[in-house]
Amino acid sequence: EQLEEFWRKGMERMGDTETIVSIGMRGDGDEPMTEGTAIELLENIVKRQREIIAETTGKPASQTPQMWALYKEVQDYYDKGMRVPDDVTLLLCDDNWGNIRKLPDPQAAERSGGYGIYYHYDYVGGPRNYKWLNTNQIERTWEQMNLAYEHNVKKVWIVNVGDIKPMEFPTQFFLDLAWNPEAFTAPDLPDYYVSWATEIFGKEQAKGIAEIMQLYTKYNARRKPELLNADTYSLVHYNEAERVNNEYQELLKKAESVKKLVPSELQDAYYQLVYFPVAASANLNELYFVTAKNRLYAKQGRALTNSYAEKAEELFQKDAALTQYYHTELADGKWNHMMSQTHIGYTYWQQPEVNAMPEIKKISLTEKAKMGVSISGSAEVYPISTEKAILPNYDSFNRPQYEIEIFNKGKKPFDFQLSSNYDWIKVSEKKGKIEKQEKIMVSIDWSKASEGESTGEIIIKGAGDKVEVSVPVNKIGEPIKPGFLETNGYVSIHAENYSDKRETDSTIWITIPNLGKTKSSVSTSPAVLNLGEDIEKSPRLSYNINFLSEGEVKVHLYFSPTLNYTAGNGFKYAVGFDNEKPLIVNFHEDTSSRAWNQSVANNIKILTTSHHIKKGNHTLNYYALHNGLVLQKIVIDTGGLRETYLGPPQSFEIN
Repeated sequence: EQLEEFWRKGMERMGDTETIVSIGMRGDGDEPMTEGTAIELLENIVKRQREIIAETTGKPASQTPQMWALYKEVQDYYDKGMRVPDDVTLLLCDDNWGNIRKLPDPQAAERSGGYGIYYHYDYVGGPRNYKWLNTNQIERTWEQMNLAYEHNVKKVWIVNVGDIKPMEFPTQFFLDLAWNPEAFTAPDLPDYYVSWATEIFGKEQAKGIAEIMQLYTKYNARRKPELLNADTYSLVHYNEAERVNNEYQELLKKAESVKKLVPSELQDAYYQLVYFPVAASANLNELYFVTAKNRLYAKQGRALTNSYAEKAEELFQKDAALTQYYHTELADGKWNHMMSQTHIGYTYWQQPEVNAMPEIKKISLTEKAKMGVSISGSAEVYPISTEKAILPNYDSFNRPQYEIEIFNKGKKPFDFQLSSNYDWIKVSEKKGKIEKQEKIMVSIDWSKASEGESTGEIIIKGAGDKVEVSVPVNKIGEPIKPGFLETNGYVSIHAENYSDKRETDSTIWITIPNLGKTKSSVSTSPAVLNLGEDIEKSPRLSYNINFLSEGEVKVHLYFSPTLNYTAGNGFKYAVGFDNEKPLIVNFHEDTSSRAWNQSVANNIKILTTSHHIKKGNHTLNYYALHNGLVLQKIVIDTGGLRETYLGPPQSFEIN
């Protein structure tokens, strides 16, 4: 009786307001109504609700717009056979992380009520709340909502933005896209940033602001700020943590330079829409980067350990200072409390009550000088390590530089000397004095290096110790065909950089600019067609690769975390080298909660196949057997791949 009174009064309050009545029922506190799926109970609830709608409006229930939200466990009712009258709109939902859970079968009979989508830009729940800043790429929103539109989901689109204030940009995009979906195509998405910036800030600075917004949302979409910690990015492998930190710092410099050019009357708008999200995110990433260095340096006994602890504390305080300025000084406190959301110190899905400083380390040093040496690609400390000090491999195409760091583990300074009997080894410094630490860059004079593989050596002396560092070199003299080059035991390729493609009469390949953790992504279009599993006729992308080694290799494909939105058993693709029989992979074979948690937290899904390769030029073929998959990156492990969050940078491509 209380529920019926609640429903009836709600309808009476609605009056003649133009609205859509939500029918059905869930439990209290965003929980299921019952244990299991009580279909008969929910059917009776819907029946009674529609009777009340008819009674209060004085007309048949079918003449009042209604929708049934298939949110979370409610979708189980639908999947197990529960149906509502045809005039009711079925509101399909995402997984709260921007991945659509279900779309109608294109061959199904049309419903007069049609279909809608409930999408998320903000969420409270597992694997982690994300509410602080915008972390949504409009490219992913377009890709998912374009799927919905092509599957005839057109009746109503709803997006949960949490607090409007940090979500103005993606909210505007969602509304513009919903107003005219056919006006947006993948190649046009970069233009939206420019048009948005022009409308608010004028034409003069629009391109600069567009680039800032494009990169800021890309960087923050890699991993939600609430999920970041000091271990997210690797300090050791591929210089990943430093590269990510540098990207944020470069973006911050650009935001600061544009800020100086924005008219005074638009400064407040620029600060809250553009500058603050960049500054706050750059600061947070630097906090974790510095914390990671502090912890590593503490393990290695470096004299700089405590300085990095102090720097981390300063960055933590800066986070609070940025927020305080936003609340009390920006626009005379107009937006006070808008950025009060805690975002540092999560230990599980729910937010901490207050931001918590990450754990840092402080150490005591010996009085006398003591030399330590570290090298690129290793966390080892020499001379105490029992492992041999070997720099990553140098090759004559990439022509990299690698680092040797000489550091002090004591209070007193010491002199160091570097020497080598190999005239093709170049170092940035041959001698000097170490107060705290010194970075030495090591490169190769390729005009003096011998053709083929060879190994040189650098000898470092200081504070009574000696360290020998091996320098492996490959001056490639044999003819190399066009393609990506294996080096240091891996090949890494951005998916958009294919060598060749095969399309069909009905399906083409599209590049979705900026979508993904590193560059752009590729997918098939239109997404509504069923491609079938005939590999000989399926759309294909080919990548030419030069292997310098042979044996078993593992091919890791990096995909956006698309869900199985059909009634089928999962989306499939195939992968193979040259003319070998391709391996067919079910993208959705693992449907466990653990797999879903990992893929949405990492904002990537990586699937792996094994192959056998001989030395030389080969072609990797990727076949689309189902539409809807979005490929971001390909990484091939030939025996030397190191674990990182983003995967290694793209390999050198020989044209």
